[in-house]
Amino acid sequence: MDETNKKQFLERLPVVYAGALICCFLWGSAFPFNKIGYIKFQIDSNDIGTLLLFAGIRFFFAGVLAIILGSIIQKKFIRPSIKAIPKVALLSLFQTIGQYFFFYIGLAKTTGARASIVEGLNVFVAIIVASLIFRQEKFTLNKVIGSLIGFVGIIIMNANGSGLINSSYFIGDLFIFLSTICYAFSSVVLKKFAPSENTTMLSGYQFVVGGIVLSVSGIILGGKLTVITAEGIAVLAWLSFVSAAAYTLWGMLLSVNPVSRLSSIGFMNPVFGFILSLFLLKEGSTVGVSAIIALAVICIGIYLVNRESKAKKKV
Repeated sequence: MDETNKKQFLERLPVVYAGALICCFLWGSAFPFNKIGYIKFQIDSNDIGTLLLFAGIRFFFAGVLAIILGSIIQKKFIRPSIKAIPKVALLSLFQTIGQYFFFYIGLAKTTGARASIVEGLNVFVAIIVASLIFRQEKFTLNKVIGSLIGFVGIIIMNANGSGLINSSYFIGDLFIFLSTICYAFSSVVLKKFAPSENTTMLSGYQFVVGGIVLSVSGIILGGKLTVITAEGIAVLAWLSFVSAAAYTLWGMLLSVNPVSRLSSIGFMNPVFGFILSLFLLKEGSTVGVSAIIALAVICIGIYLVNRESKAKKKV
């Protein structure tokens, strides 16, 4: 498939929605599996050094996996050019180092369900950053209303018995929010670099760089993994796969689609996170009428964000 056909394929809405939903499922699974990883490796939520070391190991191997898979697909070893190295470093600063520094510490100090709600803000933040700061697309009323409606859906999904107003989770919730800001900047940076660079190369090497920085930071802060089990390694392997697969696919889609289109589908990320946290961590009760209503509301939000761009393509 040549570049033109590849671009046209990745712009097809069924392909965009299917690919983005796969990414959202993978990322959503990271909420409960990170918590499970803390349990399997017996990591204390106050042990920042070990939390960062755990994150660093995950992303280092995610990067190695992405590079290997990318090299196999392209039938040659992928590596950054001299000009691409600063791009890899900048992307890593937001996508891995900043985002997951805050995410891992924040997740340890809040619940998976609450983290899913706060993560839902990343759609709105990403649209603001892409539209008002980087001017990559127009900031429209449809995008604002759609983002707000989608976020309301996430609140509905999580509000039933989850104790949303709880000051004891403030630090955790704040750090999760800061991670969403880093995510927003990483999306627009990747979008900016994608036309001139291989997205798999960018994702793979920025993970390696970010993984090393997080690991070294964790070790400096006294972090160490003292309990190693087969189950813990399996969890770590899944988390590495999640990052390698999801970010590579997301980068390919983002290279030819508006940030707002993909970010709006990202509302499904915390939905999957909530559902998987509910069943794997037993943090909620049951998925009932409120969940169905929430899903419908979220779909309305996604539709509104994307309606304008669809209309323009038909003109």
